[in-house]
Amino acid sequence: MSNHSELESSALPGKTSIKISESTSLNKKKKLKDAGLFALFVGPVFLAFTIIVLIPFFTGIYYAFTDWNGITGDIKWVGLDNFKYLFTQDKQFQDSFILTTKYTVVAIVLTNMIGFGLAILVTQKLKTRNILRTVFFMPNMVGGLLLGFIWQFIFVKGFASLGQLTHIPFFELPWLGDASTAFWGIVIVSVWQGAGYIMIIYIAALQNVPQELIEAAKIDGANRWQILRHITMPLVAPAVTVCLFLTTASSFKIFDANLSLTGGGPFKSTEMLALNIYKEAFVNNRYGIGEAKALIFFIVVAAITILQVTISKKREVES
Repeated sequence: MSNHSELESSALPGKTSIKISESTSLNKKKKLKDAGLFALFVGPVFLAFTIIVLIPFFTGIYYAFTDWNGITGDIKWVGLDNFKYLFTQDKQFQDSFILTTKYTVVAIVLTNMIGFGLAILVTQKLKTRNILRTVFFMPNMVGGLLLGFIWQFIFVKGFASLGQLTHIPFFELPWLGDASTAFWGIVIVSVWQGAGYIMIIYIAALQNVPQELIEAAKIDGANRWQILRHITMPLVAPAVTVCLFLTTASSFKIFDANLSLTGGGPFKSTEMLALNIYKEAFVNNRYGIGEAKALIFFIVVAAITILQVTISKKREVES
């Protein structure tokens, strides 16, 4: 009996080692399977992202330090000369940067205010609220280039005809023929297009506000402004952060409406930064300088959006 038990005990370590090796083999097979599935589903997307985004991005950074004209194979490294030129001699780039900043501030404020107002309107107990939501969102479904050409016709032909019939000063203004009115024309078109999209985000946030809190505030004697300020706004703060981020990024990058509506005119007075970069690279055939502008543009927009999100998130916590 003792010999038999000794044999069994001596065989146990061998069985244990076999089980451990089998478990290790299974773990390796599982890891290989998971890696294969990851490569199967993520691989094509990552490859496309690398080809479409990463390679052009880093190639563009290289070209920002060259004098390449975008056509020939003659590429000369010039270091920081392109950046020195932009900050010392290219006044149009500086004017476009200031104009884009001004436009961005105005567009952010108006788009969010109108979008939030529309969201409050269509979350009321109205029979036509679904129709109104569709109508307000529809401009966002039209492409920027097409929208610009449509509004160009409205400003030039439509408003002029209304001005002749009604003699209302608003319709008699030279909307696309003067620097100040052309700027506000771009603002009108952009806000008209973007407010509906921002409205959808605010609607989702407003529908998540507990009605019990609003009813309790009404019972305590709070008016609509007090409810909006002290209950609704703090609870929709995360949506405000998202909407500010989206409007900041899209406003800085405005291109299609600017191109189709005014083309930067009159006399480059409405040439936003994205349009200025496009003309520098593909019209003036100074690709190196265009890439330098684009790199500065990217750094500024990234810094501003990160700062905006950080401040908004901090206010969310405080509220």
